[in-house]
Amino acid sequence: MSELILTPGQVTLAELERIWREGLAVRLAESARVGIADSAARIDAAAKGDVPVYGVNTGFGKLASIKIKAEDTATLQRNLILSHCCGVGEAIEPETVRLVMVLKLLSLGRGASGTRPEIVKLIEDMLAKGVLPVIPSQGSVGASGDLAPLAHMAAAMLGEGRASYQGRELASAEALAAAGLKPVALAAKEGLALINGTQVSTAFALTGLFEAFRAARNALVSSSLSTDAIMGSTAPFLDEIHQLRGHRGQILAARVIRGLMDGSEIRESHRVGDPRVQDPYCIRCQPQVTGACIDLLTQAGRTLEIEANAATDNPLVLIESGQIVSGGNFHAEPVAFAADQIALAIAEIGAISQRRIALMVDPTLSHDLPPFLTPDPGLNSGLMIAEVTSAALMSENKHLATPCSTDSTPTSANQEDHVSMAAHGARRLKRMNANLFQIIGIEVLCAATGIEFREPLKTSAPLQAVVAQLRKSVAPLGQDRYMAPDLAEAARLVQSGTLLEALPQTMLSEVQP
Repeated sequence: MSELILTPGQVTLAELERIWREGLAVRLAESARVGIADSAARIDAAAKGDVPVYGVNTGFGKLASIKIKAEDTATLQRNLILSHCCGVGEAIEPETVRLVMVLKLLSLGRGASGTRPEIVKLIEDMLAKGVLPVIPSQGSVGASGDLAPLAHMAAAMLGEGRASYQGRELASAEALAAAGLKPVALAAKEGLALINGTQVSTAFALTGLFEAFRAARNALVSSSLSTDAIMGSTAPFLDEIHQLRGHRGQILAARVIRGLMDGSEIRESHRVGDPRVQDPYCIRCQPQVTGACIDLLTQAGRTLEIEANAATDNPLVLIESGQIVSGGNFHAEPVAFAADQIALAIAEIGAISQRRIALMVDPTLSHDLPPFLTPDPGLNSGLMIAEVTSAALMSENKHLATPCSTDSTPTSANQEDHVSMAAHGARRLKRMNANLFQIIGIEVLCAATGIEFREPLKTSAPLQAVVAQLRKSVAPLGQDRYMAPDLAEAARLVQSGTLLEALPQTMLSEVQP
């Protein structure tokens, strides 16, 4: 298994996406280990002292006023983990669990959490050997950290709960033993360091971001296909128009569309004498809409890159001043806002894609394409209900895009009286992206069919390559047939990036987190 060496505070979104998609093992840079050991020594000294330090020699939350004896430190930390294992719902998929663990490593690696090097080593070894905790996906309100899900992660390190190893789910103690690893006994503050933090919310948001960017790249391709299918104008994509406004995403989107459509015979065939003055907004305003979504995703990505490199537990060891200070870095408000931004972008990319689908199946708007893109309308319904399905998914995503960050409810006897709701705000992105991949897949099916109706005129070489890629696994429609497999395959081609593989890598290289 390939291994990445990560320097806490300097890890990039590109590295995190590779870890998630490729299942890479990771190890912290040696430069991080001095700070880890130093902060652990300071926590050990505090645990043996008489001065109350939250979570080190006191209870937690509303119980922080209760002093804990030094000999009970290990029991305090173990009880904390076991009592917080209250997650419910389906298990987080293994790829995202890996990302959660990597993010926790990065946080501990900042040298402000007070955990011993043994804790970091066990997480590294679990990642290297493929021992992944089974973590329920629900139960976090995104403040005081992702307590319940992270407790399930920590429990596996103690040999409690469940974990997967080599594709099998086992008791965690068995999974560790099978991999040649031993459970750890927690020292002062280590349980608190493991469960305080935003790593689950951030992992959900990052995976949502990575998939949303892939959807945006596919949407630029599908919209270019649609433009040629309805014989739309490329004049609105002229660089001068977008430079006059100045938004990076808009300029980038227009440039990509121009490149994708360059050399299209279909476009050249109606450049002169076309009676239409303007195309509908879903064609003409593609750069403005998709570009704005790219800008929104980019902004969210900056927030999440910072968060991925942050120390987010509590209290934190401030090495330079020698203080151990209780703060609120566990509050996931930045992640909640980023998740809401990503959700808005996903919903809007899908909304304008769906309008292009509707345009192509409507003979009054599609510039002489047959009704519902079937060669024999009436006897055949063609892509009529595929468009309806896309409308259903678009509407569902609009509903799911309702902000989560504006919600809050008091918890923990009003000690934690404002929370971010970042975890489920970010978790919904997986469902939204799945809907979006299907919408774009339907658009590709419609656009490819429309372009084929324009023969003998051909679209551009890049777009011809995309249609050819599609036709390797989805045949032209012709007479009506059972459609569900076609839709599922189109969505798979979009989500997997297979359609994009037909294009030169440089063509969409700038549309990245």
